[in-house]
Amino acid sequence: MRGRVGVAAAAALAAWAIAGHAQVFRSAVDVVSLGVTVTDKQGQFITDLTVDDFEIVEDGKPQTVKYFSRGDAEPAPDLHLGLLFDTSSSMEEDIAFSRSAAIKFLNALPTATDVTLVDFDTEVRVARYGPKDFPRLVERIRRRRPEGNTALHDAIGVYLDGLALDEGRKIFVLYTDGLDTSSSMSYGDTLDLLRASDVTMYAVGFLGASPGSTRSAEQRMRFQQMTELTGGLAFFPGTVKDLDPTYAKVVAEIKAQYTIGYLSTNAKADGSWRKVEIKVKRPGVKIRSRKGYYAPYRQHP
Repeated sequence: MRGRVGVAAAAALAAWAIAGHAQVFRSAVDVVSLGVTVTDKQGQFITDLTVDDFEIVEDGKPQTVKYFSRGDAEPAPDLHLGLLFDTSSSMEEDIAFSRSAAIKFLNALPTATDVTLVDFDTEVRVARYGPKDFPRLVERIRRRRPEGNTALHDAIGVYLDGLALDEGRKIFVLYTDGLDTSSSMSYGDTLDLLRASDVTMYAVGFLGASPGSTRSAEQRMRFQQMTELTGGLAFFPGTVKDLDPTYAKVVAEIKAQYTIGYLSTNAKADGSWRKVEIKVKRPGVKIRSRKGYYAPYRQHP
């Protein structure tokens, strides 16, 4: 899937989700699949849990775990990895180092089933690559020149639209140096799409040398809001040289993530929001995951 994608796709997807027809899991059976990160009080990953250590409660009712995998252990569900890469004109000074750091990040996850690259400025371009196409992916990252504005929201919308039929783990990393400046989608629409998706989002926000400014504070807040909805995290490297260790933290997050799936006891296909709470039978741990999902929606004849 290669080529240039217009913003109309993102706008249509936003309208679809807001209308209440968001279906998170698309398979013959409606499996609720969640990425879960567990840490101790010091923030260190806990990776030795078993399926018996987890409890899932949906809208107050206990659920039975049917599918479980631990980090990058075998066997594991397919990993669909996304990289959303800002190539707007403001990136010109740091683009070389940013490209290098992004390529190192992708090299650190060779088990990905495929990688979707979305490079965006005023326009949004998307391409998906299999493992054998990695040299073409690297060439594309290196070839793009900084120009134009920042259609960040549209880039997220187009990326999510392309995942509609994929099953397995879906994780994407957004790299940008600023807020949206040219999307047709609003920030609110973007939050709705993320809430309706089954992805885990990580954001690497390189926000420059004025961390105390009002604009920088707004950028941080928005990236934290977006990632929190999906059970991910936002990172804010202080200098461009901090990108490599920042991406290393993202790789560690991905490798430590559990995947838990269950079949909801609620058979209604009404498109309603369902609150999900994940508990671990071990004291003193912190759990990070999405807080719920939209039920499947099926129109009655």
